[in-house]
Amino acid sequence: MKVIGAGFGRTGTRSLKAALETLGFGPCYHMSEIIAEPSRVRQWLDIGEGRSSDWDGVFAGYQAALDWPAASYWRELAEHYPDSKVILTVRDPAKWYASVSETIFASALAERRPLPLRRRVVRWLVRRRSPDFALYPRMARATVMDRVFDGRIDDRDHVMKVFERHIAEVKATIPPERLLVFEAGDGWDPLCEFLGVPVPAEPYPQVNERAAFRRKRPRRLLGLIVRGH
Repeated sequence: MKVIGAGFGRTGTRSLKAALETLGFGPCYHMSEIIAEPSRVRQWLDIGEGRSSDWDGVFAGYQAALDWPAASYWRELAEHYPDSKVILTVRDPAKWYASVSETIFASALAERRPLPLRRRVVRWLVRRRSPDFALYPRMARATVMDRVFDGRIDDRDHVMKVFERHIAEVKATIPPERLLVFEAGDGWDPLCEFLGVPVPAEPYPQVNERAAFRRKRPRRLLGLIVRGH
C-alpha cells in the first residue's frame, strides 16, 4: 500500500482515484469497488463489527485506498502500512455537507423510515439474488454512520463538527512530510511533487457523481436482481 486516503467521502475521492491510477498508483481501492464486487461487503462488515482487521486481505492487489470505509480507519491503516503516504482530501465544509447530505446520508436516512411497498419488494429481491449486497446498509452503519458520526447523520451541527475535527486530527497525527492536504482544484502539481512523479500532460480528472448518484442506484439494484452475486 503506497497511498492512504484519509479524506471523507464527497471530498473529490473519485477524481483522486482516477488521478492516482493515471500516475501509476493503481488499482486504487474506493467505495465503488465494494459496490462493483458485493462480496467485499462482508469483509468490511467483519471489520466494522470487530471480527477482523485483515487489512492485507482487504487490500490485496491494491496500491492505494481512498474514500469510505477505508477512510474511517485511517489511523489503523497509517500504522499498518508505515511506508505509505497519506492524502487528506478536504473541501469547503458547507459545500461538503450539502453534497453528502443529498447523496450518501440521504440513502442512509431512507433506511430508517418505513419503506414503501415497491422498495420492500426490491429489497426482498436483492436479498434473494445478492445476499452480500443486502448487507450493505448494515456495513455502512458499522463502518461509517455509527463509527464516524455516532449515528447522528441527521444532525447538521454534529456532522460539521465531526468533519472539521477529523481534519484537525489527521493534521495533528500524521507527520507533515508524510501528509498532503489536498483539494481537487489544486490539480497535478502538489500531488505529483508529493508522490515524486512527473506531471502528466492531460488535465487533472474531474469526476463529479453528485448529479448521477440517485440515477445510478436503481440501475445497480436492477443489475443485482437480474445477474445476482
